[in-house]
Amino acid sequence: MTVEAEQLQHGGEHALADLFSSCRDRLERLVDFRLDPRLRSRIDPHDILQETYLEISRRVTDYISRPEVSFYIWARQITVQTLIDTQRRHFGQKRSPTQEVSLSFEQDGSGTCYSIARAIAANHTTPSRAAMKAEEIEQLHAALATLDEIDREVLAMRHFEHLNNKEVAEALGLSITAASNRYVRAMTRLSEILQNVMNG
Repeated sequence: MTVEAEQLQHGGEHALADLFSSCRDRLERLVDFRLDPRLRSRIDPHDILQETYLEISRRVTDYISRPEVSFYIWARQITVQTLIDTQRRHFGQKRSPTQEVSLSFEQDGSGTCYSIARAIAANHTTPSRAAMKAEEIEQLHAALATLDEIDREVLAMRHFEHLNNKEVAEALGLSITAASNRYVRAMTRLSEILQNVMNG
């Protein structure tokens, strides 16, 4: 049993509240990064986290009995699923029981592509312009879609969610070495993509 699982077993609701509070800022960054921009005026990230906490409370005994990953990675997985379910409800989409998101990405990976493209666009400034043009964002999205799906997720988690390498490995079921190698490969490819988009 992990230290966190022992804390939860002996500390009950107070321990859960403390652990969730320690993760809250990072989970809020995750929601902000992955929230569909069409829903930003309709969905409050705090509501997502509140719903996440309720789901974590409901399932905490499962985590205590089988703590396969750190508490943060487990809470992150539930947060991602809560976000995806909320977005599907707003778009009128149904989730099949066979489509549970066990890692961190939608089936087609397009959500992560757009999240990365938007984050890059938001941070991209030059003396001549403050943001990338919409067509450049589309070009960037299309190029990111050519990355291996796992590499794309490693990039998103490390560079934009600020997870460390061990956490990425946990979340994706990779060895620490494999997660590190994939990040280096993804960053190299991202640099090439940005050069092509900027010079195109």
